[in-house]
Amino acid sequence: MKIAILGGGPGGYVCAIRAAQLGAEVILIEKDNVGGTCLNTGCIPTKALLHTTEIYNHLKEEASELGLILENLGLKWDVVQNRKEMVVQQLVDGVKVLLESNKVEVIKGEGKFISKNKIEVISSNKEKRLVSFDKAVIATGSKPARVPIPGLDLDGVLTSTEALSLDKIPKSICIIGGGVIGVEFANIYSNAGTKVTIVEMLPEIVANMDEEIVTCLKEQLIESGIDIYTSTRVREIKMESDGLNVLMENSEGEKSINAEKILLSIGRKPAIEGLGLEDLGIETEKGCIKVDKSMRTNIDNIYAIGDCTGGALLAHVASSHGIAVAENIMGNFEAIDYKTTPYCIYTKPELAGVGLTEKQATLKGYNVKTGKFPLYANGKSIINGMVNGLVKFVIDEDTDEILGLHIAGTNATELIGIGALAIRLESTIEEIITTIHAHPTIGESIHEAAESVYGKAIHLPRV
Repeated sequence: MKIAILGGGPGGYVCAIRAAQLGAEVILIEKDNVGGTCLNTGCIPTKALLHTTEIYNHLKEEASELGLILENLGLKWDVVQNRKEMVVQQLVDGVKVLLESNKVEVIKGEGKFISKNKIEVISSNKEKRLVSFDKAVIATGSKPARVPIPGLDLDGVLTSTEALSLDKIPKSICIIGGGVIGVEFANIYSNAGTKVTIVEMLPEIVANMDEEIVTCLKEQLIESGIDIYTSTRVREIKMESDGLNVLMENSEGEKSINAEKILLSIGRKPAIEGLGLEDLGIETEKGCIKVDKSMRTNIDNIYAIGDCTGGALLAHVASSHGIAVAENIMGNFEAIDYKTTPYCIYTKPELAGVGLTEKQATLKGYNVKTGKFPLYANGKSIINGMVNGLVKFVIDEDTDEILGLHIAGTNATELIGIGALAIRLESTIEEIITTIHAHPTIGESIHEAAESVYGKAIHLPRV
């Protein structure tokens, strides 16, 4: 079986490795570096910057309380940027080794379908190569979305890619869009000392997550000096003598703010242009490649995975797609259980959720019951000095089954796997309660939240 994969991101390279493990001859076509957006200009470099700036901000604000004496604490931005690049390069090199060890042939260039069994690849120096295949997988990912706001082409208006590589820390930045990308960059630059403003068109920031855990984040952002405007539309961006001027409007009327930089972070959209899909007759819908449950397009030997298919634009979903498609192509049908998809935000506090939110469960008709435990009552959180957080279970009161777990707090993104596994196993809340959790840990707050479903949390005062 010969498989050609277009795109070497977390969907494409994972699919290539699994297909090779199963005995396929695999060719991976990638126009830039393997690892895709996530590894090169997304998840990994963003978290590298967050890690450093969070440590800096924590020491700046909490050192004396922790009993630490620090002199001349500062942030060497060029070193921070160099470390970010080093982290990215180490991981890119690691992916290259994995592909090589699995005998995956990597071709650098842009690929375009010229038939249902052939892709033409054009390298950066315009050399052409024809790749034949039995099966193909489209894994071309996504790119930053744009909206028709006058002034977006002005100097100083950035995408997330450009915001990762600024040569100096801006004095001020206005972030248009309060989703995952927007709030993470807000944390990075606020930690570094930048005056940050977030403008969000929806009624709340991070609208896809449970409202109560988002409140923990919103309060922390405001406390750190970030201005947040929700239900607010940006009308225009202008260049003024004192910097960029953002004109916006909401129910209270018109307002304008000045900023040195503006970050457009309204989300991402599938990157499917120039692939020859129209000529081949591959069906799309609302800019996304249409696929069935096995991730197959309407052309029977061509599949599509990850961001280019729409849905949850997450690296771990793309990787799950990649594994499933490799198995399906090689004759081992594997379905994906999307109920276990975790959503994570690496802010302070971290946010993480899996399964249904309280609102979603109610709309689906469940008889909903919740259990909550605040991290100010958790010993390890008090030790860490990070008590702004909450653990929340959403359960079906009729069956006791866990429908969702939502966490705001330190290590929330690490702990959410417990909820994903519980939902995968269709666990009841009683099974969490009867599982012994280690002390002192932040994780034991999950046990307390489970007990609070029935009003039996040990470390909460009785109401």
